[in-house]
Amino acid sequence: MQHDRKVERRTILKAAGASLAVAGLGATATACGGDSGAGDGTVTIRYAWWGAEDRAQRINKTIKLFEKKYPKIKVKTDFQPYPDFWKKFNTQASGGNPPDVFQNAVAFLRKYDAKNVLLDLSEQVKAGNLSMDGFRAGLDKFGEIDGKLLGVPVGSNSMALVIDKPVYTKAGVTPEQGWTWDDFDAAMKKIRDRTGRAGDSGMYGVMYLYDLYLRQNGKAFFTEDGLGFTEADLTDWWAKAKKGVEEGVYTDAKKVAQIKPKSAVAAEIAAGEFTWDNFTVRYTAEGKSEYGLAPIPTTDGKKTGQYLGSLMLSASRRTQHPKEVAQFIDFMVHDPEVAKIMGYDRGVPATQAQYDAFKPTDEVNKAIAAYEESLVASGVLEPITPHPNGADICEAAFLRIAEELALGKRSVGDAVKQFFTESKTALGS
Repeated sequence: MQHDRKVERRTILKAAGASLAVAGLGATATACGGDSGAGDGTVTIRYAWWGAEDRAQRINKTIKLFEKKYPKIKVKTDFQPYPDFWKKFNTQASGGNPPDVFQNAVAFLRKYDAKNVLLDLSEQVKAGNLSMDGFRAGLDKFGEIDGKLLGVPVGSNSMALVIDKPVYTKAGVTPEQGWTWDDFDAAMKKIRDRTGRAGDSGMYGVMYLYDLYLRQNGKAFFTEDGLGFTEADLTDWWAKAKKGVEEGVYTDAKKVAQIKPKSAVAAEIAAGEFTWDNFTVRYTAEGKSEYGLAPIPTTDGKKTGQYLGSLMLSASRRTQHPKEVAQFIDFMVHDPEVAKIMGYDRGVPATQAQYDAFKPTDEVNKAIAAYEESLVASGVLEPITPHPNGADICEAAFLRIAEELALGKRSVGDAVKQFFTESKTALGS
């Protein structure tokens, strides 16, 4: 799931979410991952993930619990920052030696399945080594691609509008479920006129927000085998974003770049921005104001296009220890003690047992839980948009080209043309 314009900020490396792109895998994995079993029946599996040191410390604690329950399974760990993780993973997979189990995101499922890297975990479910029962809000289907179980969710998140609450109050703006894009545009002008601050940090490169907008209008960013929108659609989206900057309702991207890695909201040059709900913790850490979560604007007052995204755990097709890997994944997504250690580091826990086990005491995480509960209760959630093979490269192109557009290095027309050219190559169309 990856997640868009904030990938350079260290805090996002600690969050669940959104997925971004990396270089393609050059060859099919052909050899076995993991170590052979020891003489006493003990086996070692390799587990890799991306994130910061805090996530590593939490995960290492959960591994100690797992090894205590399964003394014949040892776990060798490896973690990297997001870009470094995928560079290393590609090298390992190309050499036929990927980790036995690894953190994954939806944008990579078809890509690595097509290259025979991912293990279909369905057989392990049938064998009783992995349970897919007890998942929240349909998340058990999140890692299913073409009838194969290629990933198991560890947490959930959804797109939201993070707002500086005092600024919204001063402007007299109260976002409510079902508000429209016209309402949002009017709110941005009120905030600009009454507070002197841009209403939003800009939405050039927020790919997953654009996906929701497309879904509201009967389209989608991706279909199973390509893009689900036209050049004219993207031209309208980026032209509106550019106009918003010119009118002062969105923050100039040059100013956003100057204050990185701090967010535009925490730096008080924007009253809000669209991001994944579980990223909210970063604003409280960075800024001095009070921040909240507002609903996604709609086209018709009803349909938000939202879905729950998720980080997940996938396994190598070449692992020598599929049973042990399945037992490891099962433990990590179902054991209540794991949830108490991980908290919302990778999103809201995916299974009900873990969700019930961790009850946040701080206001930020309480707000995240309440936001997702409201999405489930309101019935706005839909199945996630399929991601084709090559989606990760399209995401990277969207982010890079949108930034070039926002910084004035490309015109809208040139940016749209460049994105579609690169995407057609990535998708083989």
